Amino acid sequence: MKLTDPILNKLEGQREKIGELLLKHTSLTEEQLASAVKQQEETGMLLGEILIKKNYIHPHDIVRVICHQVEIPYVSDIKVDEINPNITGDIPINYAKMHEILPILETDESVTVVTTDPFNFDSINDLRDIFKKEIKLLVSSPLKVMDAINRVYEKANKNLVDSLEEEFGENLDLDGPIDILDAGADEAPVIKFVHSIIFRAVKEKAGDIHIEPYEKDVVYRFRINGVMREILRQPLATHMAVSSRIKVMAKLDIAEKRLPQDGRIPIKMAGKDIDIRLSTVPIQNGERIVMRILEKSNTVLQLAKLGFRGDVLDELDELCKRKHGIVYVTGPTGHGKSTSLFAMLDQMNTPDKMIITVEDPVEYELPGISQIQVNHKIDLSFSRALRSILRQNPDVIMVGETRDYETAEMAIQASLTGHFVLSTLHTNDATSAPTRLIDMGVQPFLISSSLIAVLAQRLIQTLCENCKEPIEAGDLEKELLGVSRIPPNATLFKAVGCPKCNDYGYGGRTSVCELLLITDEIRKLIVLQADSTEIKKAAIAAGMKTLRQDALEKVYSGITSIEAMQFAINVEEDSAETTE
Repeated sequence: MKLTDPILNKLEGQREKIGELLLKHTSLTEEQLASAVKQQEETGMLLGEILIKKNYIHPHDIVRVICHQVEIPYVSDIKVDEINPNITGDIPINYAKMHEILPILETDESVTVVTTDPFNFDSINDLRDIFKKEIKLLVSSPLKVMDAINRVYEKANKNLVDSLEEEFGENLDLDGPIDILDAGADEAPVIKFVHSIIFRAVKEKAGDIHIEPYEKDVVYRFRINGVMREILRQPLATHMAVSSRIKVMAKLDIAEKRLPQDGRIPIKMAGKDIDIRLSTVPIQNGERIVMRILEKSNTVLQLAKLGFRGDVLDELDELCKRKHGIVYVTGPTGHGKSTSLFAMLDQMNTPDKMIITVEDPVEYELPGISQIQVNHKIDLSFSRALRSILRQNPDVIMVGETRDYETAEMAIQASLTGHFVLSTLHTNDATSAPTRLIDMGVQPFLISSSLIAVLAQRLIQTLCENCKEPIEAGDLEKELLGVSRIPPNATLFKAVGCPKCNDYGYGGRTSVCELLLITDEIRKLIVLQADSTEIKKAAIAAGMKTLRQDALEKVYSGITSIEAMQFAINVEEDSAETTE
């Protein structure tokens, strides 16, 4: 246990002499005390700190003495069997362990908690905010508190498992309400469990929920800010009930467990419409389930608020004024391509323009824009919808994704006949987009004539402003960043973790990007079917800032960390790229 300054200072200011207190309540001898007092007179250090360094007393002996003086009960035994495990429902076990604090009794007026540090005011205030009641303190040793935390949470987990197994054994009706905030106290346990998982995922701003059955247990993981995090584990026996409930919510066949299934779950939470895209895949120990969470919103962020800045922001503003041509946004799934496209559409959305989109699914609903939802059940694909859109004579067309030759060719033909077209493409960087289109079968001369820009982007984690800490930039940091020097005005930060960011150290994500503008030189390379490396060299020579360079600037600015950059961006040296 690490003593906090308030504890040591409190110890020095007690009404009784420090020596008398420690001799009375600990195993400290008079000889040891005399030695420590002499050192205190010579160094000016706190007496408690000296005694701990000399191993004359244990750090928690001081806490016990303080508790005696300030009249906070110190308990040597925590009666776990008398604790209701439901009291810990809103407190993650990781938080309880980190702060060594556990609620053990709740009444109408107060909650009694046991802790190892009565001066850990942050965690005490957190519990006061959670329970909205007075907090009464008990203090015990770290060993006792950690043992109680493990046993209470184990009991809470077992109660939930027993409920799920019992419900599945009784084959109860799983068709419950979809408004997950309307769960009643008498609702079926599996429904409450599934709703609680979804509620927690939305609350923690997770993009995906992954449910993975293995030989002995089921692992629940969230993808938060692009990073997978394990949330909890359950026995394998509970998986069938949970998967059946989720399939019922998505109106899928609960009896079909041998084939993959896809579906959607529309839910409401706190007045917000949330669309969950469900995918199930049979694996060795059951069905692997992934739920992608999409919060439908009428609010579209501006390009500047998405992380674009400087020359790239100015060039995107200029692109939004174009009358014809095609712009692709590239990057991995879940890295904000559609969000960037809608930010551009929102900027172009004026009364004198007609805008039509084809999407799968419709994520943002914008007034003044006609939006078409792809429906594969009736063969309404991107290419078929695009063919119909052209008869409507729009000014701007947005195609959610270019997946095949037919869609690519029609989008390019549309851009050549006086329409401004926006779409997404799956490539690793901007300069790979022309070669990807050629691989699809599109003629190089059509690409060079129609393509005006390619925006490649990634989403990178941003550091929590509340807890990030500066670090010294040494040789190791240069090696990790892949640079020979770090600018003198740069400040590097590391992730720490605090209650505000759920101890992750990160508070969201921002864009890092590269914008390839199609110049005459690059058009010639496209017609000659040059590879992406040659195109990249020409683009950098023309002033293009690469993904890696943009990420480096955000590290130097303290927006993100070296670890987050390594996770999102390849740091290997590129021969076509300058590093400084």
